[in-house]
Amino acid sequence: MSAPADDRLPLGVGPFARLVAAFADSRLALAGLALLLTIALAAAFAPWLAPQNPYDLMQLDILDSRLAPGSPSGDGRLTYHLGTDAQGRDMLSAILYGLRISVVVGVSATVLALLLGMALGLVAGYFGGRFDTLLMRIVDIQLAFPSILTAMILLALFGQGIDKIVIALVASQWAYYARTTRSTAMVEGRKEYIEAARLLGLSTARIVFRHLLPNCLPPLIVVAALQVAAAIALEATLSFLGLGLPVTEPSLGLLIANGFQYLYSGRYWISVFPGVALLLTILAINLVADQLRDVLNPRLQKQ
Repeated sequence: MSAPADDRLPLGVGPFARLVAAFADSRLALAGLALLLTIALAAAFAPWLAPQNPYDLMQLDILDSRLAPGSPSGDGRLTYHLGTDAQGRDMLSAILYGLRISVVVGVSATVLALLLGMALGLVAGYFGGRFDTLLMRIVDIQLAFPSILTAMILLALFGQGIDKIVIALVASQWAYYARTTRSTAMVEGRKEYIEAARLLGLSTARIVFRHLLPNCLPPLIVVAALQVAAAIALEATLSFLGLGLPVTEPSLGLLIANGFQYLYSGRYWISVFPGVALLLTILAINLVADQLRDVLNPRLQKQ
């Protein structure tokens, strides 16, 4: 990898310009960013990009069931470029709609888990005491169990639905942010600028939110970027197992599950194409997150 962008740009250049320059230095990261933006736009504009609404029964025809990729519809109005599933839904349309649900669930769960874990970690790292001890014991217990096991138990109690799976994902991920925030806050809390702020008589809220929190954000951004991919993968796994989203709100994981039984009969496209979309989404997020890690922590950059 080439030298960090910070070494080549003037000191007056803002952090956004430095971030852009850092991504421009890595073709792999730039490709990941371009792929991620494409996926995000496809998910956002799914109702306008999809050839059909795959969940509008008036647009479906059971006679178009399990058509191979490139087949025309029975009435000749559509060409199913990625084939159809067992219900006669256009796979391209189903993937766009499923991608939208997967991204919304992953991002929503990550943001909520980040806010919860960051708030608890800041309090524990800055004030310490019994709350810190209690929180760390809870975090240790939480991290001792696999995330998927925690989510499965909660979904068994709550049932299916987008709101239910978001809650389950938040409950299984908040501990990562709490531990990261707490450790960073403890290190930053001992530095001179925090001691100076206390000596100047600044309020605790101003010290925490104006001085401590901004310096805790870089590692949290990296963790959050990685956890978006983990949340999407976890949701897909739960939906594949029939514990996540209902059939009326199918994500990529549920689309893969719907086509799994047809793999051995040669109708691979029903399961493989959603799987490819899921793989590309997670790959793009991880490539961007890896570059963010290098930018926000230059000590990790390869020389």
